Amino acid sequence: MNLGVDVVRPAVIAIDLHRGHLDPEVATMPLPADQSKAVIQTNKRFFDNCRNAGIPVIHLLTLYRSVEEIRTNPYWRTRAEDPTATRKNVLKHNLWGMPGTEVIPELLDERDWVVNTKRRYDCFIGSDLEFTLKNNGINTLLITGVNTNSCVLSTTVAACVRDFAAIVIEECVDTMDGPEAHAAALKCVRAAFGWVMSGDEAIAAVRS
Repeated sequence: MNLGVDVVRPAVIAIDLHRGHLDPEVATMPLPADQSKAVIQTNKRFFDNCRNAGIPVIHLLTLYRSVEEIRTNPYWRTRAEDPTATRKNVLKHNLWGMPGTEVIPELLDERDWVVNTKRRYDCFIGSDLEFTLKNNGINTLLITGVNTNSCVLSTTVAACVRDFAAIVIEECVDTMDGPEAHAAALKCVRAAFGWVMSGDEAIAAVRS
């Protein structure tokens, strides 16, 4: 399959697969329990297959030092004031020292890399993700995680405009904002920013 690069050098970009979204006991902005379980299972299978194929897994982890780092975003501030918003707990989400900032244990392997300087939906903004990718010669991103219509979409757009080949792994992404938002985000990706594939299709594509 033609991914538009001369030599494919892939890595997994695993976005916010942490307890703050996926562990019902501590999550501040949780996916529904059944969706959380499914996301963990599908990502574990995909990560294991990627590691076995020699593809590195990079975890992107949201971590704030203070509430003020969150409140500087005007829209997020309004979500915290709306009791009906899915993101009403944004000012309480993944602050330094909270248990939600931990990657789900079964998804983390000693061979993985962790970038914990993510503070906005776009994983590139204010983090050392691009430095990590460029310095390891990576040009193709296999993107998984939460939420499809915010962090996954924003990061896929950012990857595209930085000239990375971007592939969203369909069964490994989900959102707390409902199935319509999930489907709309994947439609946007397909239209202009990258590929949407199953995990097996993506591994086959990068290996070919």
